[in-house]
Amino acid sequence: MNAPGGVQLRPLADTDLPRLHRWLHEPHVLEWWGGEDAAPTLDEVHAHYGPRIRAEDGVQAWIAFKTGPDGAEQAIGYAQSYTAMGSGDGWWADETDPGMRGIDQFLADGSRLGQGLGTQLVRALVDRLFADPAVTQIQTDPHPTNRRAIRCYEKAGFRAVEEIVTPDGTALWMVQRRPRV
Repeated sequence: MNAPGGVQLRPLADTDLPRLHRWLHEPHVLEWWGGEDAAPTLDEVHAHYGPRIRAEDGVQAWIAFKTGPDGAEQAIGYAQSYTAMGSGDGWWADETDPGMRGIDQFLADGSRLGQGLGTQLVRALVDRLFADPAVTQIQTDPHPTNRRAIRCYEKAGFRAVEEIVTPDGTALWMVQRRPRV
């Protein structure tokens, strides 16, 4: 699916897992995805992301690509979404809207941060999710000190609602509602 700025999303595949494993060890990813103690082994990546590939855990996962000036595609990051209601493990226990989706994503290359590429990725993900008429709103929950992520989400149309406490700690709950036609 084409998206603004040439960012495309395709479903995560088994062949992507070694690349995802490398990305999950990048310092800029580790900073916000659990820290160095959470750097997974390749076997752990297979165990955690394999169910997403097989649609067994309710999380949809994608690899994001950017088409260059020469028309070649370059993998630029990872994105995932899930239905917030009933997601379990202490997450979104009070959510009653079956159309609420949650998102998470990261760029693979830390040298590409701050160039608008993350905003393009988030917009591509939002467009994909809102293409489903059952999706009413989309939420995300960056750490309140992750100013780069918060600004990215704001540029992609999200609005801060409030600080909350999640199973991962304090977060800024941000929401984007389906645009009215």
